[in-house]
Amino acid sequence: MINKKVPNVKDALKGVGHNMTFMLGGFGLSGIPENAIAELVKLELNGLTCISNNAGVDDFGLGLLLQKKQIKKMIASYVGENEAFERQMLSGELDVELIPQGTLAERCRAAQAGFPAIYTPAGYGTEVAKGKETREFDGKMYVLEHAFKADFAFVKAWKGDEAGNLIFKGTARNFNPNMCGAAKITVAEVEELVPLGALDPNQIHVPGIFVQRIFKGELYEKRIEQRTVRQRD
Repeated sequence: MINKKVPNVKDALKGVGHNMTFMLGGFGLSGIPENAIAELVKLELNGLTCISNNAGVDDFGLGLLLQKKQIKKMIASYVGENEAFERQMLSGELDVELIPQGTLAERCRAAQAGFPAIYTPAGYGTEVAKGKETREFDGKMYVLEHAFKADFAFVKAWKGDEAGNLIFKGTARNFNPNMCGAAKITVAEVEELVPLGALDPNQIHVPGIFVQRIFKGELYEKRIEQRTVRQRD
């Protein structure tokens, strides 16, 4: 039996270092690898390039790494909720690459599948396409986008087994599945870690072949990024 279980986040992050490129799954504050991020903060790594849909908020998610200025470059789609990000970007301390959301997902998926690049219509004729190869297919113009190259991918799933098979819940299925296997090493943290054979094969979203290490996470906050409620009469 292939057992990819590691006892804790410390062992799961063995091999991480300064100036590495990391993928981090999730959407907003939903389904983000909270334990991995907290450990990266503790390790005081610097010069990091982070690929994530968004940059967290000031005191949570990737915002914790930004607060300590551990991130050198941020590759993201949406960054509107983080004041530390804004300050560092405007001051020139932080290099930023903004990417259309679908392109971000597909560049992850291309890396996962072993494709070197993709063609996408998103961004053609805009700043996004500046300096990039373009090509016409069936009368429509496309932009060549290269697959990401990352040292580690950190993902968070609802449930997983010791072989690394994963099941995601709800919004956590945004970006997490695409990042599995898209880096040299994929580390999955899960709310529930079960023995091999305990998961229904028909319910598995990502097979264990895309995961190198898995551990049971702790103390998930599951914050709400924007709480919106109807005003009482």
